[in-house]
Amino acid sequence: MTSLVVAEHDNASIKSATLNTVTAASQCGGEVHVLVAGHRAGEAASQAAQIAGVSKVIHADGEHFAHGLAENVAAQVLAIADSYSHILFPATASGKNIAPRVAAKLDVGQLSDVTKVHSQDTFERPIYAGNAIATVQSLDGKKVITARTTGFDAAAASGGTGSVEVTPAVADAGKSKFERNEIAKSDRPELTAAKIVVSGGRALGSSEKFQEVMKPLADKLGAAIGASRAAVDAGYAPNDLQVGQTGKIVAPQLYIAAGISGAIQHLAGMKDSKVIVAINKDPEAPIFSVADYGLEADLFTCIPELTNAL
Repeated sequence: MTSLVVAEHDNASIKSATLNTVTAASQCGGEVHVLVAGHRAGEAASQAAQIAGVSKVIHADGEHFAHGLAENVAAQVLAIADSYSHILFPATASGKNIAPRVAAKLDVGQLSDVTKVHSQDTFERPIYAGNAIATVQSLDGKKVITARTTGFDAAAASGGTGSVEVTPAVADAGKSKFERNEIAKSDRPELTAAKIVVSGGRALGSSEKFQEVMKPLADKLGAAIGASRAAVDAGYAPNDLQVGQTGKIVAPQLYIAAGISGAIQHLAGMKDSKVIVAINKDPEAPIFSVADYGLEADLFTCIPELTNAL
């Protein structure tokens, strides 16, 4: 029994979500192999071989893999799928794009957003926006899994002694093509990988106030900035800062929620944070039910005071 992890990378380095997925794969039992499908991605393949617990890296190189198009990566996974009992993807935008294609072609059910491995065929995953945890058993011969990265510790990025095996790349599927990407550059940590996240809600009242109040605090803490869905919908913050079930799932060491009431949708995206601090002037706000520390106060007064104290 061997598991395959489909690596996320930028052709030069392995992304952190892959490390969490390797941990999930190791808990399924047996050896763990990693697929690096990319263009001139030899360095990424070498990094993958150093991940603790990885016994082999399969490197497929082709220009049509350069941007991780789902159709091409899925075809490469299917080309080697016969050798594996479990095929795992990080539950990221990329993983969620590729995994269903693989599951459909293999004619098996997909196990989505897995947060715990009980055995080789039994897993836990959240349902109802995280209000309940379902224990799911799969009788399929192959398990196609997306692993929620916040549910598993990251494997050590070094210390492994895996080998790198080059495999022939499948042909370009020709079903999609890369046009361009627009990357917003920021000195802040990436939201899903940050150790500290400072999030603001609708109570901030405007995009100007959002920036005026939240940015100085984030700067002092070296934190990423997040936002509730209500704040994003109101135009106070861009969509890529949204934390929640329909946004990004985060689990930092410290999560500060300012002016966020704590709707189920938001809690589903941050309740696995190690320490949660809630600031809200409504004592009945649901956010206080998951907070480790709660401050009933006006955020426009206390956050500048906190920032100055830091």
